[in-house]
Amino acid sequence: MNPAPTNGSAAGPVQAGVVVDELVRLGVTDAVLCPGSRNAPLAFALHAADAAGRLRLHVRIDERTGGFLALGLALGSGRPVPVVTTSGTAVANLHPAVLEASHSGVPLLALTADRPPELVGTGASQTIEQQGVFGGAVRRAGTLAVARLAPGEPGRWRAAVDRIVAAATGALGEPPGPVHLNIPFAEPLVPDPADQVPPGRPDGAPWTVVPPVRRSAPTLPLDPRAPTLVVAGGGAGIDPALLGGAPLVAEPTSPLWPHALRSGPWLLGAPGGPPRPTQVLVVGRPTLHRAVARLLAAPDLQVYAAADPHGMPWTDVAGTVRAVGDVPALAPPRAWVQRWQEADEAASAALDRALPEGPRGLALARDLVAGLPDGARLLLGSSNPVRDVALAAIPRPGLSVLSNRGVAGIDGTVSTAVGAALTHPGPTVALVGDLTLLHDTTGLLIGPDEPRPALSIVVLNDSGGGIFGLLEQGAPMHAASFERVFGTPHRADLAAVATGLGAAHVLVTAPSALLDAVLPAGPGLRIVEVRADRATLRAGHAALAAEVATALAALPART
Repeated sequence: MNPAPTNGSAAGPVQAGVVVDELVRLGVTDAVLCPGSRNAPLAFALHAADAAGRLRLHVRIDERTGGFLALGLALGSGRPVPVVTTSGTAVANLHPAVLEASHSGVPLLALTADRPPELVGTGASQTIEQQGVFGGAVRRAGTLAVARLAPGEPGRWRAAVDRIVAAATGALGEPPGPVHLNIPFAEPLVPDPADQVPPGRPDGAPWTVVPPVRRSAPTLPLDPRAPTLVVAGGGAGIDPALLGGAPLVAEPTSPLWPHALRSGPWLLGAPGGPPRPTQVLVVGRPTLHRAVARLLAAPDLQVYAAADPHGMPWTDVAGTVRAVGDVPALAPPRAWVQRWQEADEAASAALDRALPEGPRGLALARDLVAGLPDGARLLLGSSNPVRDVALAAIPRPGLSVLSNRGVAGIDGTVSTAVGAALTHPGPTVALVGDLTLLHDTTGLLIGPDEPRPALSIVVLNDSGGGIFGLLEQGAPMHAASFERVFGTPHRADLAAVATGLGAAHVLVTAPSALLDAVLPAGPGLRIVEVRADRATLRAGHAALAAEVATALAALPART
């Protein structure tokens, strides 16, 4: 039975209470709220659920920050997380986070309050066409009717919430990802004390139970005994026992990274490197290294892709993948595998000899990854930091490594890190560049009544866009224009930025002091600044590549 509400004076707040109650029944434990007037019914309902201990509420003043905070909470917990906004431009500010969630398969729920449809196009304040505002970036979009208190309506509201969350979690057959539920509210927007939320199913069950989809794929038609190189990126992994010792080049966000060659990206681009494979297996979504992209585009290789268990699309930028499916047990030739292992050992030794005099970011990445305790969570900025870890750190188990590599922008990285930290019981560390920090300084702005993370944000401050110095525009011939339009130098005082927004600040000038600054005795939000010279970055990388090439050339020849 689905009884009608007991009072007819505040239909919108009653509807909001039903929506929040059903979200909790579906396993939502965290919600993000951005203040506004039109979303007042949802604000009251979320506050009441937080006060009752049914979920944890996070309030943020900036919708873009709120969207990425929700993304980080969902990325860190694996659970759907709603972000609630008012109407108008507030909704559009969620678009960057929605895009990242779409391409990385994160169950982000955009719950947007709206004006009644008859006000659209009339010049009413804060009124835009919100239906379809996210286009194809969401897995599903729906709009509730303006609430009316009638028998049967609360059940329809609950069913709509169940359907939208099922789409976000992948239970409807599509890959998991963001969804949009638009909720028009008519006045009154504040609850009446006499109103009661109509009950849902008994024992806290959701209104409609939606079972998860089970996916299977045929086995890949590759040759298990051929010389096979495995390339792995972010996303799903496979059982490492299936690799049979095959050399593995994995990005830090891949579940397979602990089993990877330490110097894999250097080996692919080095003259005189290990022997080329005859086939390549792609697992997840590799995006970091141009040497990997060139390898996958080679016409003389057979390229296969592991099927994603969640239904995310396979990577095939070069259009060379022959088949997608489940991975059989590999058994590549032992002598061929040994050549790759010997090359990796020689290149790794060369890197460790040269890193103390090389680019500061690479040495910082190596030292940070090595020094974090088991059980730590590491979130990497999408510019140089994730590449520095891939190029210099020794792959290891015991770390949870995250990064916004869906669209690979620097948007909202601080807020994502805060969300990831709030869902992790151990220490959480973010490694970012200075521009990434400055791009999301509002992520540091956390109100006095809000849950605060235990988070250290390590900032490699080279006063500008260091990554561009490694690209074509960083070549000497473009020096006249480079610094202003690509290097984008700034004079920001990161200590003042941190202090003004309520975070601690530590300047680390000696590598030996890094871990004491990153892992202090007590919890809190802190900025750990490490300064570097951007001008030497391009030459430093070239020198490291030369050291690796020299080490590989010294290996004994094999027939």
